[in-house]
Amino acid sequence: MKPEEQTSPGLKKILQKWTRQLLLLDHNLLVVAALLGLLAGLASTIFRWMIDFIDVIFSQESLIAIGVTPTFIPFLIPLMPMFGGGIIGLICYFFPSAVKENGVHKVMEAVALNDGKIHSHTIVSASVTSAITIGSGGSAGREGPTVQIGSAIGSFLGRALNVSTERVRVLVGCGAAAGIAASFNAPLAGVLFSMEIILGEFTIHTFSPIVIASVIGTVTGRAMEGNEVTFDVPVHELVSQVEIVFYLLLGGLCGLVSKLFTWAYFKSGEIFSQQTAVSSLITPAIGGLFVGLLSIFVPEILGNGYGAMEEALNGQMFWGLAFTLVFMKILATAMTLGSGGMGGVFAPSLFIGAMTGTAFGSMIHAIFPQWTASPETYAVVGMGAVAGAVMQAPLTNILMLFELTNDYTLILPIMGTCIVSAYVFRGLAKNSIYIQYLLRKDINIKHGREVSILNAIRVQDVMTHEITPIPEEMPFKKILETISYSKMIYFPVIDRQGDMTGILSFSNIREVFFEEGLDDLIVARDLATHDVQYLMPHQNLNEAMELFANLDVEQLPVARSDDPKKAVGMIARGDVVAAYNREVLTRRAQ
Repeated sequence: MKPEEQTSPGLKKILQKWTRQLLLLDHNLLVVAALLGLLAGLASTIFRWMIDFIDVIFSQESLIAIGVTPTFIPFLIPLMPMFGGGIIGLICYFFPSAVKENGVHKVMEAVALNDGKIHSHTIVSASVTSAITIGSGGSAGREGPTVQIGSAIGSFLGRALNVSTERVRVLVGCGAAAGIAASFNAPLAGVLFSMEIILGEFTIHTFSPIVIASVIGTVTGRAMEGNEVTFDVPVHELVSQVEIVFYLLLGGLCGLVSKLFTWAYFKSGEIFSQQTAVSSLITPAIGGLFVGLLSIFVPEILGNGYGAMEEALNGQMFWGLAFTLVFMKILATAMTLGSGGMGGVFAPSLFIGAMTGTAFGSMIHAIFPQWTASPETYAVVGMGAVAGAVMQAPLTNILMLFELTNDYTLILPIMGTCIVSAYVFRGLAKNSIYIQYLLRKDINIKHGREVSILNAIRVQDVMTHEITPIPEEMPFKKILETISYSKMIYFPVIDRQGDMTGILSFSNIREVFFEEGLDDLIVARDLATHDVQYLMPHQNLNEAMELFANLDVEQLPVARSDDPKKAVGMIARGDVVAAYNREVLTRRAQ
């Protein structure tokens, strides 16, 4: 008997229909993701050019070109961030709705609470305001605006094609990944940034399109800017196995520094927001003035600070200056962003980490020269440690650091330091800088959903009581006939007492689907997964989403509260998402 003759006509029809739909949806989504990668890559690169153009406008050469006497130039250069802040203030005053959605946290909020809808004008507003802030000398990074730009393009494309809400969210993640990948020539980091931070979940149906978008975004960026690493650093190495202890100590220190950075960031925002007598029209200029005055003593704090980071990474930075720059950069970034300037925190985090690593590495190398590498090695590791802690995305930053420097030799200390730093920070602050910002607005996002909404809905409100139990002794042929008439894709396997002993899925069946002669040789007990993960009716949907994310499955059995061995229903990830979306719409309408 041929393998295909074993399959019942009903099951054949179901499998063929399911396969066609899956291939069609995935194929179309991958094509859209590729187009989105191209558009986000173009936009990201153009945004970088805008920053360079604004930087030229606010430079010493431009002042000379417009006839400013060289005698006055040293006094005017520190005022450039103030002038840039003044322009931002005007934009915020006359176009408040155009800038109120700026920030990575707003993208996260849009994914969780607004069906992934991001206003299209964010593409222009984020580009212009952030380019002015960074180009005029404000202490900020380009990763935040880049994420917003790419995400807004993804949202626009999804809504224009009238795809489902879930696919709009995926396309928002694709845009963010492509933007990061193109901006930093870091495709792997772009994928992980999107899944760790923007979407908050790792699932197969989101992974493939995000990878495609990131790849195309990277190729587009390389075509326009060249295939060069962001930081050109010498090759580093782990001098001795004992040295890993010093890197772990650096991780703890970076966690503390990260906490100081986030505290200053939010404290500055509170101080500036409390100055009600000072109009928002001029607060960005005031913040820019403070930054400009600081730059008289430490000009390295201006802009994204990549030049100073290059010096630290190549061993050209004095440890005393590096130690000072840790605190000056924290202060400058807090005043720039807290006063209303636009930009991200990733580049400042890299800067602070590089300076922390340089200062720490200089001290350790002076004490144990035979066991430790040079200070610039610790600068490389410190970059990822602070950024990973602030964003609470250590895996993203481990890979991003490798892609930014093209240096794989330090992967072990980078991994250890990033994890220690992230855990120390989590012990002090619990959440990333983005989640902390949202929590201050009473929004608690986890796995891309608002936790309070998920907590308010019980599993029993969403589950279906329709189940298709499969007896343990049921032979393979009978299993195929049974599931061909069921709407389920997961089936509880039960013993003679009706107790659940396993779970059977299409993936279990697919493993032996085309084997010959198995009609009566294999029974359900042989195919089932016996480590059954289940939910109970009284649990909430937040707990359900946690389990769905951990297992990466689409359905879970629901067991009786007083007897976990008895299955009383099934709950699907899609039903959880639908219930969440309905509640979001209800609250929005109210």
